[in-house]
Amino acid sequence: MAEPGALIAIGGHEDKERDRVILKEVAGRLNGGKLVIATVASHEPEGYFESYQEAFGALGVTNLVELYVEERSQSSDNPALEALDGAAGVFFSGGDQLRISSQIGDTPIERRIRELHEAGAVIAGTSAGASVMSETMLVKGASSESYRIGDLHMAPGLGLIRDLIIDQHFAERGRYGRLLGAVAHNPRLLGVGIDEDTAIVVEGRAFRVIGSGAAYVVDGAETTHSNIAEARAERALSMFNVCMHVLSSGDRFDLDTRKPTAGAHEEGAEARKDRD
Repeated sequence: MAEPGALIAIGGHEDKERDRVILKEVAGRLNGGKLVIATVASHEPEGYFESYQEAFGALGVTNLVELYVEERSQSSDNPALEALDGAAGVFFSGGDQLRISSQIGDTPIERRIRELHEAGAVIAGTSAGASVMSETMLVKGASSESYRIGDLHMAPGLGLIRDLIIDQHFAERGRYGRLLGAVAHNPRLLGVGIDEDTAIVVEGRAFRVIGSGAAYVVDGAETTHSNIAEARAERALSMFNVCMHVLSSGDRFDLDTRKPTAGAHEEGAEARKDRD
């Protein structure tokens, strides 16, 4: 019986022109098979597919098709489903994560993608495509400031990754406050904030970090106080004894033990060689 494929959640703005570390990770898992670029998150998808066609083409991936639905009703149409036939991977582009869940959630397209993943296909998503992978996804909330009670919108995601809530463009847009707010709402979930040009590669019940930035893991399991339920609207969040881990390329995280492990930092080693 085949093992489920990897899940690759990308923080957005992944490098498409230079080293392409993250896109190489996706390409290396296709084994020459077809990659479906799902541009469902965008209201205006023109140009998304072409940019990935060029970037993946430079890595030797030439069998690419686009999956887009204008309306939810099209998620049952044969042309949309046929795009997924025999796919070795599906890559969700950026845009609006709510558009992905509302257009394909609980449809034949979503079920086909799950079947592909269970059979070993890699499923990747960048920006909105990363957020939608979790069971509960962040939809809206202020960036670059402390979380204010009530200033957060969450919705059901596709649930491909359990026990996580994912935010993207993390350090670049200062989204620390809203991720803390999301974890305060449900400390059972680990909050994972992913920088741009950075990804987590989830296999089984663990993930490792790749790319040029960091992934931040917020663990609220041992929180001793939070005012999330009692405070009036717009008051700043109060939260005691919350734990945060910062992981860079090569580091790993066990989702069952909630513990990080330092990895081999290959990129750092290369940089040291260059300095020497």
